[in-house]
Amino acid sequence: MAAKASSQQSQFMTNAPLIESPDANQIVVPDNKSWKNFFAYLGPGFLVSIAYIDPGNFETDLQSGAQYKYELLWIILVASVAALVIQSLAANLGVVTGKHLAEHCKNEYEKFTNFILWILAEISIVACDIPEVIGTAFALNMLFHVPVWCGVLLTGFSTLVLLAVQQYGVRKLEFLIAFMVLTIAVCFLVELGISKPDASEVLYGLFVPQLKGRGSTGLAISLLGAMVMPHNLFLHSALVLSRKIPRSASGIKEACRFYMIESGIALAVAFLINISVISVSGSVCSSSNLNPDDQKNCQDLDLNKASFLLKNVLGKWSSKVFAIALLASGQSSTITGTYAGQYVMQGFLDLRMKPWLRNFLTRCLAIVPSLIVALIGGSAGAGKLIIIASMILSFELPFALIPLLKFTSSKTKMGSHANSKTILCGVLGFSGMLIYLAGIGYLVVRKNKNSLHLLALTTPESREMERSVSGYDDQPRQDIVSMQFPQRRTNDGN
Repeated sequence: MAAKASSQQSQFMTNAPLIESPDANQIVVPDNKSWKNFFAYLGPGFLVSIAYIDPGNFETDLQSGAQYKYELLWIILVASVAALVIQSLAANLGVVTGKHLAEHCKNEYEKFTNFILWILAEISIVACDIPEVIGTAFALNMLFHVPVWCGVLLTGFSTLVLLAVQQYGVRKLEFLIAFMVLTIAVCFLVELGISKPDASEVLYGLFVPQLKGRGSTGLAISLLGAMVMPHNLFLHSALVLSRKIPRSASGIKEACRFYMIESGIALAVAFLINISVISVSGSVCSSSNLNPDDQKNCQDLDLNKASFLLKNVLGKWSSKVFAIALLASGQSSTITGTYAGQYVMQGFLDLRMKPWLRNFLTRCLAIVPSLIVALIGGSAGAGKLIIIASMILSFELPFALIPLLKFTSSKTKMGSHANSKTILCGVLGFSGMLIYLAGIGYLVVRKNKNSLHLLALTTPESREMERSVSGYDDQPRQDIVSMQFPQRRTNDGN
């Protein structure tokens, strides 16, 4: 019986490398100082940057531009700079110590703390997978007119993509995904040139922080969550271990420098794409010559309606090309999310699960809320769920960022590569901004809730309903209605 149970368990667990790709066998970096070595380090940063142009980013970018034009561009700039610093810290941790973030957490914290951090990391991975599910469902809807709720169910078959990766190799799929995402990036850049947004307004929105309107704070939090994702810290610190670098002081220093440059290039591309999407959305939706259908789309813009923004570039093919790029973006993010989940499980629990099973479990958890919202709220509700998922990622970020800061600031672990006070203050300042925005968001929601409550009690019928539900009688007491209150005395004594 025990042998049978062990056999069944082995079908789902594996001792093989976590990423079954050419990178699983370490790439040896030559032990000589040369810029040619930079090409040996290319890969991890670009793989991580896929998360910065996933369906969640597209959704928040589109809504930000449609509702607030260029006012939230500064969030993208701040988030991109912070992401470069934070991702570089994650890469440095792996390079210097030879262990990734989840492994350090397991070695540093007690079991209960580790369990909480693991649960939070898994929640962030599921929250990140929700936009991929909905984005893929929207893409299937645009391509084959499949209902959104049905498309959500079909995303469960993305497990087949993981099997294809294992069979044919991840490199070919990466090239295909890069081509598709690059296609949509070029389209938005060309559309940006056609729409010709006001350069002064774009620069003002990029460098002058502002939050106007009740919904701007929520979108700002969503933009931050869509840009700086907790699971990326675990992923990046692990992916750098696929390179076998010289363990000399100069070799480690070179690796840290090249990984930062690679991350900078990858994040710069993602930054330009996000800026283009917001600018195109803001420019087109603020135009005075929109037809009634486009005006209606701009009022509640989501991924399922966004293809009209590219019609000047692609004409009648805009919907198909946008859908294909959206599908590619969703699937590529699914792969990176699966790898991150594997590293999280291996690091915290010392448990290795086969990629297809790991993807299937994560996808099932993401499908449940997506399916419920798609059935109840349709396309609009699914789009709002993406925004909520991005907000969850913002709130989850500190639970991955604080351990990362602790480990990379340790002289014992990092030696001369430990964080400087400038880096530490900068990252803490970014965290403070997150807390500040979260506080404002809470106050805005609370204020809106109270306003709606007071508004609901302005009619006799609503007041009667409130009394019947709460049991509270707000009728004035008759014994004090005619009571005389002291009058305020004036300067002349009257």
